[in-house]
Amino acid sequence: MDSRKIAEVAAVAPGRTPGETPHRTWSVGTLTYTITGLVVLFCWLLWGDFAWALKDRAIPPIVQTLLNKFGASDMTAGLLFGSLPPALGLILGPIVAFKSDRYRSRWGRRIPFLVVLTPIALLGIVGMAFSPTLGVQLDKWLGPHSWGPDTCILVLLGLCWMFFEFATVLSNGLYTALINDVVPLAVMGRFYGLFRALSLIAAMIFFHWGFEKAATGYVWIFLGMGALYGIGFLSMCLNVKEGEYPARLPMDAGRNLHGTFQAVKTYFQECFGNTYYWWYFCATAVAGMATGPVNLYSIFYATSVHMAPGTYGNCLTLTYAVSLILAWPLGWLADNVHPLRIGIVVLFLYALVTLWGGIFANDSQMFAIALVAHGVVAGTWATAMASLGQRMLPKAEFAQFASAGGIIGSVAWITLAPVSGYFLDRLNHDYRYTFFMGFTLSVLGLIGFIIVHAKFMAQGGPKNYVAPE
Repeated sequence: MDSRKIAEVAAVAPGRTPGETPHRTWSVGTLTYTITGLVVLFCWLLWGDFAWALKDRAIPPIVQTLLNKFGASDMTAGLLFGSLPPALGLILGPIVAFKSDRYRSRWGRRIPFLVVLTPIALLGIVGMAFSPTLGVQLDKWLGPHSWGPDTCILVLLGLCWMFFEFATVLSNGLYTALINDVVPLAVMGRFYGLFRALSLIAAMIFFHWGFEKAATGYVWIFLGMGALYGIGFLSMCLNVKEGEYPARLPMDAGRNLHGTFQAVKTYFQECFGNTYYWWYFCATAVAGMATGPVNLYSIFYATSVHMAPGTYGNCLTLTYAVSLILAWPLGWLADNVHPLRIGIVVLFLYALVTLWGGIFANDSQMFAIALVAHGVVAGTWATAMASLGQRMLPKAEFAQFASAGGIIGSVAWITLAPVSGYFLDRLNHDYRYTFFMGFTLSVLGLIGFIIVHAKFMAQGGPKNYVAPE
């Protein structure tokens, strides 16, 4: 029996007959799960996540490798990897989030959007697979008016990357919102622990067996990842059931949402009308960016210190293996302590790691140590903080509030990525400065989260918290 049927049975008949042995159930909205229903739900969501994670772990490093191979500048890489995704999220994320919170269909409010976006991502993946071949042909076709074969390849690669990121950025927010709607809060941390574990396994598979082949075997890797993602993610969408939602959200009572202006006004009034959320959004954005500089330029860094691709892949495999061991305990801690408190501790550790890396990671051996330490602590942060939004933001309008935080993060990323690339170009590609950038951002994020924690305690703390409206 699939999770759709199990959830329906549990939701209709959560009780038991007299004399029957009691069974524990978990509820979220109108959905109630037995242990069997919860396990099946987790299996389908995690199967979709594995397909997502393998795509997400494999494709960006391959694109980075191709950018490096065809002579892209640090600033170009920063624009494509650091500025383009948040720009798309800034413009389109709030619109889709606002609509999906209020969308009603027999398939739910998230899944219809995810089903439409998946083929768009596949189109981008296939386009990237053949960009080098098509770029050479474009160069020949343009003849004397061509920008050169490498530039033609980079232009096509960038355009296909835009299609891919358009679908990925929007799907990411909607998938997170789907998890918020169907996974009970009591087990959210442990779910994200398993979520992270599968993501790490996917990364280990790719970096151990596939990364060395990225420069030459990218076509088949792209096509394989695309096929797995399409099958895995769509099958997940068809087998996970959303619950029933009220026809009108409580916060919309008395508001006129007809017309673009009224919808935009409502969005900003709800999401940015309380300073509590301003602090939360800003702290989350700054702390989230702390790992960005190293991640954006790690392949470029490895090349600059003459680290072999196999060694780089092995470092990441080791990183993911350690993070895999920590995933479930961190999920348990998130459920039983609180991700906000764990995040403050982890962010302090990350500040120490990046400071060390900036000072000492000046050759391949020291960079290997710094890269693994950075990856383990960054992974700890990602696992521990994965369920923070579900615990801090209003549940009925989760996608909308999460997208508002995305606006703040997007503006910051759009600025940070090209600026960091510009300075690295001017600093003769001394990539140790990526660690110093991470250190600065982690300290600023730490200060922000300490302030958020004080406000969180004023709202009731871990046991009695109520998201302000």
